[in-house]
Parts: sequence; C-alpha cells; structure tokens
Amino acid sequence: QVQLVESGGGLVQPGGSLRLSCAASGVSLDYYVIGWFRQAPGKEREGLSCISRSDSSTYYSDSVKGRFTISRDNAVNTVDLEMNSLEPADTAEYYCAAVLSLFPAHAVCGSTSMEYWGKGISVTVAS
Repeated sequence: QVQLVESGGGLVQPGGSLRLSCAASGVSLDYYVIGWFRQAPGKEREGLSCISRSDSSTYYSDSVKGRFTISRDNAVNTVDLEMNSLEPADTAEYYCAAVLSLFPAHAVCGSTSMEYWGKGISVTVAS
C-alpha cells in the first residue's frame, strides 16, 4: 500500500522560506510522477509542481515559478519542495501526490491525474 507523508510545514514570515518533504513508503517512486498541490480555504486545489523520474522533467505553475524548487532523492524515496519568497497568498494546506506514469511531468501534473495522496500539511505565511 502506497503511503505519502508530508513534513516541514509551519508558520513563516512573509519573504521567508520553508522546505516541505514528501516521504513515500510501500512503493519505490522510480516510475512515478510526484507532485505538490495546495488548497486554501474556499479555493480549489491547485497544482504547484511535479517531477518525473522517467525523464527528470519538472513542471511549475505560474504562481510559484521562480520561487519554488522541486527535487527528488531516489535513494531515500523522498520528494522535496523548497519554497522561497513566501507570501501570505501561499498560505494553504499542502499535499504531495503520486501517479504511476512515464509521461513528462507537465503532462500529468493535475489533481485528477494523481492516484495517491498524502494527508496534507499546513503552511501559514504571516507576520
């Protein structure tokens, strides 16, 4: 059974940084596209970034491009999201998700494509 567990969330001041980590168990992430999503209160879930193992491609939404960086460590089965220049608008529940796919990251980086989800972790950006 695939389990995804997020860590690294919390409270940060505007302009600050956080690093989220997604740890997978029950499966090797070798052939999975892994993504980070977020959902703010009253808003729809938003795809932020995905990374593919098959071609090492990455995808970023316009809202985080240039500020967030996704990376994966296959040796320890984790995918991290480094978040810089955080803004109050980044406040949300953040989720990692996975789908078995050999397609490039941009092709499957949507919430309806994902097969497995973590429970989410809270990120609050406030002074």
